[in-house]
Amino acid sequence: MNRRLRLAPWLFLAPALVVAVVFHVWPFLNTVVLSFTDASALGGGSFVGGENYVRLAQDPHFWLATRNTVLYVAVVVPLLVLLPLLLAVLVQPQIRGIGFFRSVFYSPVVASMVVVGLIWTWMLASDGIVNQVLEAARIIDAPLPFLTDSTLLLVSCMLVTVWKGLGYYMVVYLAALGNVSSEYHEAAQVDGASAARRFWSVTVPGVRPTMFLVGLLSAIAAMKVFAEVYVMSYGTAGPGGEARTLVYTIREVGLGLGGQIGYASAMSLALFVLTIGFSAGYLRAQRAEAR
Repeated sequence: MNRRLRLAPWLFLAPALVVAVVFHVWPFLNTVVLSFTDASALGGGSFVGGENYVRLAQDPHFWLATRNTVLYVAVVVPLLVLLPLLLAVLVQPQIRGIGFFRSVFYSPVVASMVVVGLIWTWMLASDGIVNQVLEAARIIDAPLPFLTDSTLLLVSCMLVTVWKGLGYYMVVYLAALGNVSSEYHEAAQVDGASAARRFWSVTVPGVRPTMFLVGLLSAIAAMKVFAEVYVMSYGTAGPGGEARTLVYTIREVGLGLGGQIGYASAMSLALFVLTIGFSAGYLRAQRAEAR
């Protein structure tokens, strides 16, 4: 009987463990092994030691993709930490009709990134609605090359990422705001604190752990960005591939019959190390802030 009781938890965990091993642990270990080979899409290769990593250190495309990815994180994360919080504060009051606005702000989250990318591609095209509005308002004299200039393309992709993520993180913040006692706001209001002062002195400290969580989640997602760049550049990553990111480059290297699977695996591990390093540093900063 005792043996059955000891085995019961493992039987419940078995399906999830099998899925984790088959779809996560094994692919990761296989990627590690492949990164030390010259494997191609047509078959397994031979062991080449650290040759792929030496090549990685000398590859300008890899460093360009790394720079763009780090820049993507540096721009997107602060916006996705602050803007959804402001949005959550605006839609938090329980007033008539507020549920409609919450649904509207959340609606981009449920849309496919491919669909969102196509919509924004149409809007940001040379003859798209954004350029038409700017020209009609006499803000610009000629259409801006949102999709054909590498810098503007990367910025446009960042804005799409922020726009799509606003609703998701807004819901996260709404849950956190529900745990901030209204008594603190009432006390601050009695003391004469303005709405902005109450926000920075009461709301922000109350949701600070959630802000760190949102920052970590949005950073990891930003490091894996691909669909925005691929769809909005029509699969080119801009002129000369200047707007490429790490995931885009990994796909480009490993795709097709001539795909260099071994080298792409080395790139994947480099991205993994970068993500783990950033996450560890971020969590360390969170602990230091909490002390």
